[in-house]
Amino acid sequence: MTIRKNFLLEQKMAEDLEKLAKEEGKTQTQITHEALEEYMKNKKREKRLEALNKLIGCVPSGSLVDVDARQMRIEKALKHAN
Repeated sequence: MTIRKNFLLEQKMAEDLEKLAKEEGKTQTQITHEALEEYMKNKKREKRLEALNKLIGCVPSGSLVDVDARQMRIEKALKHAN
């Protein structure tokens, strides 16, 4: 998808973007694209960590001590077989 918008950047930032693109041998669009992808990846990671931290307090400590992984796989296989 192509988005045609005018992005207003400070002069210094525009110069930095141009310099970085030349150093990397990429277009300014590619640099911007990669930066946005990295930002979105980090945001997704933060949300997942936040959700994990919320779950930490939900599970009583020691509740998974006597879990038999083999038995769980057998039960799961039986459940899907039906």
